Amino acid sequence: MKIEIGKEFPQYFKALYPEEFELFSHFEVTAGIPTVLFAVTTWKENGKPNVCFHSWSCFHGDKTAFFAVMGNLYQHTHTYANIKREQCFCVNFLPISYYDNLVDTIHCNEMDDDEFAAGGFTIDSAKAVHAPVIHEAFLSMECTLKEIQDLSGAGITAMVIGQVQHISVEESYAQGYRQRYGKDGFMMLIPAPQDLVTGEPNKSAIATVHIEKYD
Repeated sequence: MKIEIGKEFPQYFKALYPEEFELFSHFEVTAGIPTVLFAVTTWKENGKPNVCFHSWSCFHGDKTAFFAVMGNLYQHTHTYANIKREQCFCVNFLPISYYDNLVDTIHCNEMDDDEFAAGGFTIDSAKAVHAPVIHEAFLSMECTLKEIQDLSGAGITAMVIGQVQHISVEESYAQGYRQRYGKDGFMMLIPAPQDLVTGEPNKSAIATVHIEKYD
């Protein structure tokens, strides 16, 4: 038997925190699909560096181009405004050991805040775009803005597509699987899977990749 969840909010779903279902669709916690966590870095209008801890994205392309497709970027944020103004951004992948540092940037995100300092990060200059790069990231992508779409049309979030112009990889991560996957590699967000029988909430989880098979 399958549990069927439609587009109308299930009234028996309980929120983990008061604004949960004002911020997110109930489909997010119905599905609980894991996606990679990373930091989007940009310059604020006043020249301060900005860090946005983000997920809900994918990375793909063809032989002509490669894209960072960032979903669910809130339009009221500094990051959204910075990307529109500067027409570029960087995507920085850090291991789970930097999770708390990245959370610190969430709590220190006013216009005059240096969010690199808040997270204890070192600024590097991008090679191909006008954006700051997190030195501690094991992999960084420099992107020019390709397209912005408000998929829902509600003016709340946007899908931001960047075209990758340059990638930097830490040398110790440059050969095979050993460093990029596991506790020192990509960090994953598992959105809190709702109990679809009782409607009780769960906390989100942070995970790393464990390779089960080679294809």
